[in-house]
Amino acid sequence: MEILTIETKSLGDRSYVIVDGTTAAVVDPQRDIDRVLAELDQRSLTLAVVLETHLHNDYVTGGLDLVERTGAAYVLPADDHVEFDHTGARDGDEFPVGDTVVLRAVHTPGHTPHHLSYVVVDDGEQVAVFTGGSLLYGTVGRTDLIGDDATEELTRAQYRSVRRLAGELPGAASVHPTHGFGSFCSSASSSGSDASTIAQEKRTNIALTTTDEDRFVEELLSGLTAYPRYYAHMAPRNRQGPDPVNLTAPEPVDPVALRRRIHAGEWVVDLRDRKAFAQSHLAGTVNVEIGDSFVTYLGWTIRWGTPVTLVGDTADEVAEAQRQLVRIGIDRPAGAASGGLDTWAAGGDRRSYRSATFAELADELPAGKLTVLDVRRTDEWEAGHIHGAIHIPLDQLEDRMHDVPADTPVWVHCASGFRASIAASLVDRAGRDVVAIHDDWDQTSKHDNLAVTGGDSAT
Repeated sequence: MEILTIETKSLGDRSYVIVDGTTAAVVDPQRDIDRVLAELDQRSLTLAVVLETHLHNDYVTGGLDLVERTGAAYVLPADDHVEFDHTGARDGDEFPVGDTVVLRAVHTPGHTPHHLSYVVVDDGEQVAVFTGGSLLYGTVGRTDLIGDDATEELTRAQYRSVRRLAGELPGAASVHPTHGFGSFCSSASSSGSDASTIAQEKRTNIALTTTDEDRFVEELLSGLTAYPRYYAHMAPRNRQGPDPVNLTAPEPVDPVALRRRIHAGEWVVDLRDRKAFAQSHLAGTVNVEIGDSFVTYLGWTIRWGTPVTLVGDTADEVAEAQRQLVRIGIDRPAGAASGGLDTWAAGGDRRSYRSATFAELADELPAGKLTVLDVRRTDEWEAGHIHGAIHIPLDQLEDRMHDVPADTPVWVHCASGFRASIAASLVDRAGRDVVAIHDDWDQTSKHDNLAVTGGDSAT
């Protein structure tokens, strides 16, 4: 038996392929299933079954597309009502893979009410467990995605589910979660481990080292932070049954059409490096630098349903952005252009703004002729912020641009510069004088007039 991991760093998730001889099973496949199909083809494997641990809230599944292409069985928790044919699994149900491997469903509610984990039984031995959003490395999946009324009950269920797994499985069993590698489906920072076992989790996991359930609930709930607002659209899409993925190149868009789209209020997303964007860009474009954080923060910030056109230096950048977008249900970009700024900005107005550091802000802040805009989450603001700053979380900025002063330069910051770059491009698009701080928040501690503690002046 072999377990292959398919990592999706842009969302902090993992999918898995379980191999027994020439037969395979897949757990929690992402939308872009070509990666799974490539593994099956390379190894000449027959896919027997695709299993979902739960209805996902952070991505659109590729499971339905995968089974329709391969003829495999599709297994979901029996009490999750969906609008397509599938096999409903309950606690104790078993699904064979090859000659010696069986996947046994274990009801592990908490992340969702009907969540299942799948124990790998190889020749009679429990050797591994796929834990989805239940038992993560050092922590557990968050329990507040269903609704406020259900959160405490699900948190208690999560505690008991994790302890059940730890109590029923041998210490040597390997643990394979779907979330916890940067995913906002994690309730807290994971341990950072790349692999783990039940024995290791017993030593380090918050649900297994906290012996009092009430204290666990209190600690878990106090640590929950904001999560991407696009999550609201994922479970309904997964319940309905996603369409097959289409990664063919978007329609090319010329410079005149780009400017028309910008004028119409659509998002023309410039994928280039944030500092290059600051130096020169087509007026009205939004900068979301391509990389592992691209799709999380684009999905968190954009008004859902806004058409997206992608522009980048290369076709490969556009293709990577498109791949990331389909994972959260933005299926087809409205168009694309590559070849660099001189190509897509031809004939259009160009703008630029300053990039700076916290040290430069500290030098200029005493003069008092500027506005500091903090676009971090509320929990980050409350942990410490710059005295006199205004606070507008990034996802609220486009709707609250009227709260940003128009009579002073706006110095925008976050914790590392990535969110600040998106925010600065939005402020610039609104015609304001903006400075983007591309710096780490930790640098504020070097300047007495920057960081203070408390959220008393939050807006």
